[in-house]
Parts: sequence; structure tokens; C-alpha cells
Amino acid sequence: MANLVKLRKGLDIHLQGKAEEKKIQLKSNGKYALVPDDFVGVTPKVVVREGDHVKAGDALFLNKQYPEVKFASPVSGVVREVVRGERRKVLCIRVDADAQQKSVDFGKKDVGKLDGKAVCEALLEAGIFGYINQLPYAVSTNPSVAPRAIFVSALRDKPLAADFDFEVKGQEQDFQTGLTALSKIAKTYLGVGVGSPLEQMKNVEVNVFDGKCPAGNVGVQVNNVAPVNKGEVVWTIGDPTVVLFIGRLFNTGKVCLRRTVALCGSEVRQPAYADMLVGEELSTLLSNSYDSQHSVRIINGNVLTGCPTTKDGFLGAHSSEITVIPEGDQADEMLGWIMPRLKQFSVSRSYFSWLFGKRDYALDARIKGGERHIIMSGEYDRVLPMDIYGEYLIKAIISGDIDRQEALGIYEVSPEDFALAEFVDSSKLELQRIVREGLNILRKENA
Repeated sequence: MANLVKLRKGLDIHLQGKAEEKKIQLKSNGKYALVPDDFVGVTPKVVVREGDHVKAGDALFLNKQYPEVKFASPVSGVVREVVRGERRKVLCIRVDADAQQKSVDFGKKDVGKLDGKAVCEALLEAGIFGYINQLPYAVSTNPSVAPRAIFVSALRDKPLAADFDFEVKGQEQDFQTGLTALSKIAKTYLGVGVGSPLEQMKNVEVNVFDGKCPAGNVGVQVNNVAPVNKGEVVWTIGDPTVVLFIGRLFNTGKVCLRRTVALCGSEVRQPAYADMLVGEELSTLLSNSYDSQHSVRIINGNVLTGCPTTKDGFLGAHSSEITVIPEGDQADEMLGWIMPRLKQFSVSRSYFSWLFGKRDYALDARIKGGERHIIMSGEYDRVLPMDIYGEYLIKAIISGDIDRQEALGIYEVSPEDFALAEFVDSSKLELQRIVREGLNILRKENA
């Protein structure tokens, strides 16, 4: 019997351009790249050279801090280039795919007969362990520290988010295998939405979250089910497709990093879904999908937490959406803020659009205001369904008061938990960046 968790705080932002539940067929151009920055907290060490031939499942780089954590190539092919930036930082490892794909065979395994150690070893060997994160610090996890529990969120509720219930259709067995494998390591909690068919999953404790965004954030679910205390570690999977990666590995013996991606946003002509591999070049998906005459922002991920990219970018390791919205740099509003703005969204009812009830909005990428002193107005708390004081925690991070940060619950949060607070913030502060910097400093201090 699933547990019901009701959340009263949050905010649903209804945007135009949600993907229809149909798939479009793509023809790949054979260009792929794995980006180390997709795995937060990982310092990469490249283990291939330009011109090397790799199979799908062969390691492209590993984590310097934990060398046993490798990251697998999504395809077989020739390593085209190791792209580096300033101070020789590794930006990505590019691979040109073979016409006929070959994969490393790690062997099928019956997860029912494995223990937690054997499961971890299999994930490490196949190069997909690094897709699992942890709290505290919201970084790629340390395999040598046993977790108190593992939390998986299968609820995507951010604006224009891809529906995981649609993605998992026909793959329920792989998802169940992935959950069973995780349950061998530690007690596993699965968070789903109301009415999800995944309520019937076995070997895990299922929690149904009834509330507005960000109820799907794995950090919010941890906070409302079994909060993290100082000194404890929990593993988190906020991207449920990772569980499919794990299940496919044990069921087939091969690494398959295929995911269903939503092409969405108000600028997209026909929003729909497509199957892509992690690291696939986005030009495959974005070709002729929007009016190139318009000034647009292409986002690798969703509008709240994704990163700006281009057609020449690559699908992020945890990206379930590619979103295209107006840039807004050509907007010319007569009389500016004094107009009633009937087609724009406002949390504070500053615009008259709230008089027309629920509707979908075509918002652009403008901030609409400059950074200013933090305003203690309770804005964060209204959209943050966690037992923490968000505004006081942000102030503690800015001031560098580590003792205060610990007392206010910094070990329980990740940057994405403040994405909605950043959206409604009158001070226009980059809250996700502030939280990430605070977590990084704390991680170094406690190392």
C-alpha cells in the first residue's frame, strides 16, 4: 500500500508548448559527446586518446577522486576529439559513431541472487554508477560510503516536463529490475504522482506525492519522508531514466543509454517526444523544428534548471527535455511595467492576467529587473515545501556563516530545490548558483 504525502506549498507554471504523447523518428548524424560537467562534483580524468576505437560501455573518463567510478561511452566508434577549455579543463569527449554498433557484453545477471556489493561492482564496471547522486552536497556519489537509504523520484512536475509514465510504457520490467537492484544496496523509496501506474512497483516503499511543483524534486521527497541529518548519506536519483539504465544492464548485459526526450516550448512547431542517446548532437532533434528567424533560447533540460545550449550542443546526461522559448531580447513594450500585461504571468497578481483563470503562457527568457538587496518577504517559503527557512539559509550562505548554514539544513537541499524560489524572487538573485557555491565550500571544509 503506497503512502500518500500531501504538500501544500509550491507553484505550477503552465507554459505553452507541452509535448504531445507521440514519438517522432530521428536519423542520427553519428556525432556524440559525453560532458563531464553533467556529473556534478566529478573531476574527470580522460582514459582514451583521439583516434581510439571504443565500444558502447567502454570508459571515456573516470572520477579522479574515486577512480573506480567510470563513465561509459553511449556508442561504439572513434574518439574524434578531447575538447578542453581554460586551464585544460575537459569540456567533452567527442565520439563519431560506427555504422554498425557494438557493445561490451558485461553478462546478464539475476538481481534476485545478488547482494548490494555485487550490484555496486556491476554498476562500476559498466560505467553507469556515476549517474547516482547523493545528499548531502547534491553531487555524484562516493561508492565507498554505504547510504542510509536510496530515494528515486519518478514524478516530473516542472514546467513542460517530460512525462515519465509515458516514457516507461513497455519498459516496466527494466524499471522493476533497476529498483530491485537498488534495493539490494539499501532501503529504497520510490516517489510517484497521483494515479501513476508505478504505484505497483515491488521491493521498494512507494510514496505518492500530491501537490504542486516542486513535489517531484527528490530533495523535497527526502525532506518529507526521512530527512537527512548531519553525518548521514542518502543516494538520490532525481532522473528516473537512470533506473532504466540500471535495469537494462542487468537484463541484457549491455549498457544502453537511450532515453525518451521531450522537444517542447512555445517556439517549437510540433512539440513531441523522441528517443535519443545520452550525448547525441541536438541538431538531429532541432533541425527545422522551430522558426530560425526568431531569436530563441534553446535549453538543455527544463526552463527552471536547464542550461542554455545551441544546435551544436549535445543531449545532457540527465536532460529529459530540450526546450525552445523566445529569448525576449527583441521585446518592445510600450510604457513597460505600467501596462496591464494580459498575456504574462505573475505570482503576485501584478498583472491583470490572473483575472482570466488558468491558462498557458508563452514566457520568454528575460529576467525583467536587476539584482537588488534581498527582500525578507516570505516569497521563498511559499514555494518551498521543505521544513527549512529558505531565506535565512540563503543569507547564511551569502555571509559565509557555516555554523548557521548547518543549523538551517543545508545538508538537505540541492540547487534545484531553489529553482522556483529563484523564479519568484523579487531580488533577482541567482539562488541556484548561490546554493551550489555554498555546498561546494562546505564539501571542501568537511573533506
